[in-house]
Amino acid sequence: MSSIRGDLKGRFARSYLGGFWFLLHPLMQALIFSIILAEIMRARMPNVDSEAAYPIYVLSGMAAWGLFSEILNRSLNIFIEQASAMKKIAFPRLCLPIIVWGNALINHVLLLVAIAVIFLFFGHLPGLAWSYIVPGMVLISAMAFGIGVFLGVLNVFARDIAQIMTVAMQLWFWFTPIVYVKNVVPAKFQAVIDLNPMTGLVGVYQNALLLNQGPSLRSLIPPVIISVVAVLASFAIFRRASPELVDAL
Repeated sequence: MSSIRGDLKGRFARSYLGGFWFLLHPLMQALIFSIILAEIMRARMPNVDSEAAYPIYVLSGMAAWGLFSEILNRSLNIFIEQASAMKKIAFPRLCLPIIVWGNALINHVLLLVAIAVIFLFFGHLPGLAWSYIVPGMVLISAMAFGIGVFLGVLNVFARDIAQIMTVAMQLWFWFTPIVYVKNVVPAKFQAVIDLNPMTGLVGVYQNALLLNQGPSLRSLIPPVIISVVAVLASFAIFRRASPELVDAL
């Protein structure tokens, strides 16, 4: 916990707002999408009468995606960022992405609290279905951790990995129903959307926070499988590459 707390302080050293930036960035991004699509383009949620439904839908999806992208992107670069420490100090190197994981979960919980307050201004009260966020959070963070550590190890030996993932994450975001509803996607792209593991995981948040409903268990099968495989693969490649990791840095 002390390492996680130290990393949190270090990321916002000499910043007047400090940890509030964790909340402001995703909230402002979701607000921009809501204003442009809901107000200017008059986007509305099908079969939902509330005028606040679309902003709630976007905020829910952005929260889920934010957790995923933060863990994956930071794990992808954490070994390179901490190269000097790894060369000078002997410590379990796998602690680095675990600290990233812990930081992201703390930030995410704070963000959910802020979102809950915003929902109250919309007159949208949290329901019991909010409890489904917990397994969604576990699956999202596990999948992001597994993919991030796996690619993070490869990134030490081939720095192009980070550049490729920058583009891949942008495409991944737009192939995930966050700022649009899955039903509006043309039929020829539906298969891609369904194969996307983040579709089901983002849906956990959207169903729970907007509709007060539980997730479709069938939609969670691909994310569960991918999360388990990603975590196991990340441990395997880290163990194999660990002796050469510091030399490659």
